[in-house]
Amino acid sequence: MGGALRAESLWVETFTGLRMDRFAKLVKAVRERGGNGPGGGRPWCLPLPDRVLLVAVYYRTNLTMRQLAPLFGISPATVCRDIQRLRPLLALERAPRPVADTERLWIVDGTLIPVRDRKVGASSCNYRFSANVQVTIDADTRLVIAAARPAPGNKADAHVWRESNLPALAAGTTVIAEGAYLGTGLIVPHRKRAGRPLLRGQEEDNAEHRKVRARGDGLHRAVQAVAIMHNLAMAR
Repeated sequence: MGGALRAESLWVETFTGLRMDRFAKLVKAVRERGGNGPGGGRPWCLPLPDRVLLVAVYYRTNLTMRQLAPLFGISPATVCRDIQRLRPLLALERAPRPVADTERLWIVDGTLIPVRDRKVGASSCNYRFSANVQVTIDADTRLVIAAARPAPGNKADAHVWRESNLPALAAGTTVIAEGAYLGTGLIVPHRKRAGRPLLRGQEEDNAEHRKVRARGDGLHRAVQAVAIMHNLAMAR
C-alpha cells in the first residue's frame, strides 16, 4: 500500500519546521553518518529522506508506530526498524567550546516530557508520567548546546542538573536558570522572603534575568534529534 506522507515541501515544513534546503542538510548529515547503510540484511522500504521525515513525525507528534505505518505505507515492524536505525544518527553533536576571549551566556531549563517507558519516567507535578530533560542553549544564538539524559519526572531540576553531564560541560561559562536551581551555583533570580521585599537593584536584576531567559523557552536521542532540527531551523 502507498503512504500519504513523503519528503515533500508540505509535509517536511509541517512536521519538522524546516525549509526544504535545511531538511536536505539534515538528510545529508544522516547519510554521511551511515544512514543509507545495510538494513539488517533487508533493503529499505523507503528512501532515506522519507525515513528521516518518519523519525521527525514520530518525535513531533508522539504517534505510535502502528499509527505511523499506514501514513508511510509500511508495516509497524518496518517503522520500528527505521526509527531504531536512524535515531542515533540524528543526535545532536556536542557543540565546540566558545573561544577563550569571547564571553558566552548560556541558559538551562528542565522540561517534563510525557513518556510511556516506565524505566525513564515517573509520575510528576504535571500529573502525567514524565521524564525530566535538562536543555542548555546559547542565549545569543538560541542554538541548543547540549541536552542531558532524561531523569524521572519527579526529580527536582536542581538535582537533575547536578547529576547530569551539563555542569562539567558548562565549566567556565556563565549559565542562568530559574529559581528552581537555587544552590547549584548558577545565576538565579533573587527570592522574595516574607516581610522582606526585594530591593530596587534586586528587582532590576530579576527583570533583566527574565528578559534573557525569555530567549529560550524550555528520552535522550529524541531530545537531541529535535535539538538538531531546531538548530538547522535557526541557521541563517
